[in-house]
Amino acid sequence: MSSPRSIPPIRKDSSIAITRENILYNTESLLEPSVIMFSLWAVAFWHEGSLTPPYLILSAVLFYVTYPCSSKLHMTSWRVFRNIVLSWILLAGLILGFGIITGYIKLFSPVAIKLWLWLTPACQLLAVFALRAGASLLLKLQGPQRKAIIAGMNDQGIALAESLINNNYSTTTCLGFFEDRDPERINNKNSYPILGKFADVAEFVKQHQINIIYLSLPMVSQPRIIKLLDELQDTTASIYILPDIFLTDVIQGRMGQVDGIPIMAICESPFTGVDSLFKRLTDIMLSLMILTLFSPLLLAISIGVKLSSPGPIIFKQRRYGLDGKEINVYKFRTMAVCEDGNDVAQASKHDSRITKLGAFLRKTSLDELPQFINVLQGSMSIVGPRPHAVAHNEMYRKLIKGYMIRHKVKPGVTGWAQVNGLRGETETLDKMQARIEHDIDYLRYWSPRLDIYIMLRTLWEIVKGQDGAY
Repeated sequence: MSSPRSIPPIRKDSSIAITRENILYNTESLLEPSVIMFSLWAVAFWHEGSLTPPYLILSAVLFYVTYPCSSKLHMTSWRVFRNIVLSWILLAGLILGFGIITGYIKLFSPVAIKLWLWLTPACQLLAVFALRAGASLLLKLQGPQRKAIIAGMNDQGIALAESLINNNYSTTTCLGFFEDRDPERINNKNSYPILGKFADVAEFVKQHQINIIYLSLPMVSQPRIIKLLDELQDTTASIYILPDIFLTDVIQGRMGQVDGIPIMAICESPFTGVDSLFKRLTDIMLSLMILTLFSPLLLAISIGVKLSSPGPIIFKQRRYGLDGKEINVYKFRTMAVCEDGNDVAQASKHDSRITKLGAFLRKTSLDELPQFINVLQGSMSIVGPRPHAVAHNEMYRKLIKGYMIRHKVKPGVTGWAQVNGLRGETETLDKMQARIEHDIDYLRYWSPRLDIYIMLRTLWEIVKGQDGAY
């Protein structure tokens, strides 16, 4: 397993909701998206007298983008205030920018817009603090706390126990573990109670009225799991199997069915169904907007590249796209050469191949602007793992485990790795490993909000001057 690292601050899943029956967490995941939507409805009824189509469409988009909301139950009051205000500034800024550039902002009254911009975060803050105040009541509505045990003391079992024990808003308490191994062979650094052997589980469940049993056994323990399940058929406890997530990276893990046969996704693209449609529509609208807005700059750069050195204006390089298929990625030519063979050297500091204009274009990321044409064509997305040259792909896929997982989605003009300082030359294997880990984190935690965050972080990095761009 790779070393731990920071994860995206804006995640698709909402905190630790151990079971779907947790009313508190389900309420919290719906709360802020609903407040954002209903505040817009309130403004529409106040100003227009009815819920007109522009308000209805915008509210639906906002609900989709913000659901589910991340948990704030464990945050301090100041962190809650900062999180809501900053998130609202990012989201409202993107919506207003899109409305101004496309002209759709004319569908809304300036008075209504101003009211909504102030009303929404105020209502969000009131709703979140009201939920925190009423959290204990919601927990009581779910009845008495449920009792759980864990069969198998390993990494994922201990991680679950820590979540249950340290979560003040959990409706489940963990009594301890069952394990057949000798105590000296168990990494029980927190001294969790060992309640017995696997053979004792069924009787313990009956005697102590256990509500939930978590089976945390390695995948190779199938006979033990089957034997334990047979013994537990005489109980009324709910049974959950913890997948051995430390055995492999789980990407968009979820349960599903094929003709009634249960299956579990271990490695899946986040862009399926409505998410795929939303991602594509966003790419088309934003890329059209950017290409239109920057068309004078595109023309000026084209002339500059043509005059600065001999060669084509646009450099096409073969890269791997969705599902590892080759695509041609467009860039303004920044070098005196056009290399696209089986041995392509990465650009480095003081690289003699880079022209003077090319150095400026690379530093400011302006050389990437033609890739919005790739986005329109559908071979790339605005946000996603950055595409590497085919030669680099073939080299690193042999050196880095899970390297090709990043190709489960379209490559992006910008990505999670790039806004975390992993841009430019990767002269060591460790740097490329870190970039790939961030790419996989993007797949694991994708949400529309994360895309918005990455786009705005990219703009900020360009304004302040990006490090590592040669």
